[in-house]
Order: sequence, then C-alpha cells, then structure tokens
Amino acid sequence: MAEGSVTTLTREIKSFAAEHDGAKAVIEYVGKRGARIVLVGEDGEWSDQFAQDTGVAREACEQAGVAVENEWERELLEQMRPSNDLWRSMARRSMAR
Repeated sequence: MAEGSVTTLTREIKSFAAEHDGAKAVIEYVGKRGARIVLVGEDGEWSDQFAQDTGVAREACEQAGVAVENEWERELLEQMRPSNDLWRSMARRSMAR
C-alpha cells in the first residue's frame, strides 16, 4: 500500500483516534503536495497525515469514523496541547526571519 492511500490513512487515523479517546480532523489543501489532515485527539494531543488530495483525505476520515471540521474553530484550537518540541521549533522559525 502506498503512503497516503485511503487504506493506509484510514488505519493511521483509526489508530490515532483509539489512542486519544477519539479525534476530530481539519483538512488543509497544500498545493501540489496534496492535503494535510490535522488530527486533534480528545485528550489534546495532535498529529498530522498527508494525502494525495482532499478527496482521499475526506474519504479516509469518513472510513475511520473521524468527524471533519470545516475550519479551525476556537474550541478545537483550545483543545490542542502543543508539545515543548513544537514550541521550540516555532520559536526557531520566528527568530530566523
């Protein structure tokens, strides 16, 4: 199975949701790269996956039983708990500008 296939993505999304007491997803179009699926677990942990396009991303989320939010809602953002590594990487990027 190719990376980013519906089957692979569905398995990864189901696994994330099971480990984090459920999850919601936001799908972002990222040009030629395809689509980014940002998963936010009910416990505040998050992860992302890449799909070849938004259709594949939506299909994988649907098959995995994960709701797709249409946009970043305030409640979803507040639920996320960024890791210390993420904060450090964000700080390095902003200081590099």
